[in-house]
Amino acid sequence: MAGHSQFKNIMHRKGAQDARRARSFAKAIREITVAARSGLPEPASNPRLRAAISAAQKVNMPKDTVERAIKKATGAGGGEDYVEVRYEGYGPAGVAVIVEALTDNRNRTASDVRAAFSKHGGSLGETNSVSFMFTRLGVVTYPVAAASEDDMLEAAIEAGADNVESNADGHEITCATDAFFAVRDALEARFGHPETAKLDWRPGMVVTLDEEKGGTLLKLIDALDDNDDVQAVYANFDLPDAVAERLSA
Repeated sequence: MAGHSQFKNIMHRKGAQDARRARSFAKAIREITVAARSGLPEPASNPRLRAAISAAQKVNMPKDTVERAIKKATGAGGGEDYVEVRYEGYGPAGVAVIVEALTDNRNRTASDVRAAFSKHGGSLGETNSVSFMFTRLGVVTYPVAAASEDDMLEAAIEAGADNVESNADGHEITCATDAFFAVRDALEARFGHPETAKLDWRPGMVVTLDEEKGGTLLKLIDALDDNDDVQAVYANFDLPDAVAERLSA
């Protein structure tokens, strides 16, 4: 199983359920805040805000909480002023790691991220030190029942997507970053809300890890995920199924 998203569902998570929910809400609210300030506060006229609201719905954020976040972001004072930052470095066994964050204090976030890398066998590098190993692209997914393979392929091509992978688990549509919102909106108009829709970093090659290195890397990713400033973590690794099962036991 390769990458961060695939193992996340089977990894044990630290802390109580309500604490995890609070972190998810905090991350979603930060993205809504930045999105609302980047354009009009109306989702219909602001693609990034639509994406942020969709992500908030995925973590079951109540509608009134979403609306309050938008009003706070665009009202007088506007609350915290978040900036987007990206950190890059290496984890155990030379695994490349990209960390995306929204922060109101660059020094605090950089210090926390550096400490997490150091504690778990990694090292924080310079900007662009590992991103060249990844491709930045837009990813939209639908459940298999949303459309036939042929219908999804036809719609994706018409929308301007680059590739469609359909299997028993569903449909994954990928596209260039500058086409992401147009592709997502076109597919949504035809098939309804996607299962997920996001910008992603995909590794060009992966490092296969044993149980020891894999366990250490997952602790690093857990530590980064637990930071409220961190929005997403990407890494170019692969865990054999047997190793993943032992680590999740």
